[in-house]
Amino acid sequence: MKKLGYITMLSLFTFLGACSDNSENSSSDGNGDSNTNSGNEDATVNEENEGEETVVGGESAEVELSFWLFGATGYPELAKEYMEENPEISITFQEIEMEDHHNNLFTALSAGSGAPDMAAVEVSEMGRYQDAQDRFHNLYDLGAKEIKGDYLEWVWEIGENVDGDFLFGIPTDIGPTVMFYRSDVFEEAGLPSEPEDVEALIQTWDDFEEAAATILEETGVPMVDNPELMFNALRDQQPQQYFDENDELIIESTSDTKESFMKNADFIEKGYVGSMELWSPEWGAGMAEGNYATLLAPAWMQGQIKDNAPDATEWRIATLPEGAGNWGGSWITIPAESEHAEEAYDFLTWLLSPEGQLKAFENMGLFPSAPEVYEMEEFVNYTDDYFGGQHTAEIFAEAALQVEHVYKGEHYPAVNQEIQDGLYNVQEGVDKEEEWADILERVDQRISR
Repeated sequence: MKKLGYITMLSLFTFLGACSDNSENSSSDGNGDSNTNSGNEDATVNEENEGEETVVGGESAEVELSFWLFGATGYPELAKEYMEENPEISITFQEIEMEDHHNNLFTALSAGSGAPDMAAVEVSEMGRYQDAQDRFHNLYDLGAKEIKGDYLEWVWEIGENVDGDFLFGIPTDIGPTVMFYRSDVFEEAGLPSEPEDVEALIQTWDDFEEAAATILEETGVPMVDNPELMFNALRDQQPQQYFDENDELIIESTSDTKESFMKNADFIEKGYVGSMELWSPEWGAGMAEGNYATLLAPAWMQGQIKDNAPDATEWRIATLPEGAGNWGGSWITIPAESEHAEEAYDFLTWLLSPEGQLKAFENMGLFPSAPEVYEMEEFVNYTDDYFGGQHTAEIFAEAALQVEHVYKGEHYPAVNQEIQDGLYNVQEGVDKEEEWADILERVDQRISR
């Protein structure tokens, strides 16, 4: 059975209580980096997880901030411009792999020491911290209501608590989902291949299935690469997913998730879904070789396509049938132990402003969560020769404007893993109804721990 890259952990709320009286015994996987301003050394650093550090600002700066990030953001380079106007500030950026980043942050918050002044939290991780508001500054207390209108409503809501009176973080980039497709595979199957024609051809999931049948019959190529991305696309169009806002599991009482699972299972049984495991060498090679017709994926997947298939310029982009979803995105938080919350907030409102997000898009391809950017000339005129000169930014923006906020909850990753594993089991021959019943049982066991 395939295992996804999620880590199942006890709730942060429970863990914080367990650690509050004995921070000296906190895990050595945490990062009590000396760049933080707490003055505490209880949470220690696993040297293998230190990542790359970049200091921006002069040695004579009066306020030294620390910023923990994951992935390639380009923020240290952008910060240089801020420092020119604010020489009293310096920032030490720490950039490491996403899983290590979140584990380090989790440990530092649990220990009550060693957290940075600013920390990125990825969308799938937000639920881990929602029962621990006391470990973060409420950005509404720092004036964030004044900038709320600058961001997509559904993105902003993800950064709030359920009651909407506590803001954990300011949004950065997002991952609106589209349909990347191989125009040459469509042509070989006798189907239209230009983006506007493909969108006219595939407006519903029934249309998608008809195209899948034609492509498989005429070319022998599956419509999609693997069960995961197709399920993500179906799931993210649903008004509810795994939990309601009271954190009650609803996958058995509502039909949305089961319908997405069964539709995906039907596609598997008909041969429309490939078995190329996400992120595997086979999956990457398939991008270059045209071993699947579509990738139902977020905006940031364009980088993966270009890296894996630099010469396969037959890839094009169309909208998903029946709407769009979102996979990815981050929010920048200010942990409560920061002694320079106002300075950190001022920097973040500059960095993540519409103007700052345009620069991050131009420099690193981070897709903006501020819709004002979608109307800026540099954004509107952006074209990508790799995708046949398409106005790709506008396509992603159209998708972003369709997304609606769906509550995920703390145990979302665990439930998602069981469903994804279940689809691979169906692909291996397990009856889909039996597998769904097994999924419900496994999920109940996991979230009851």
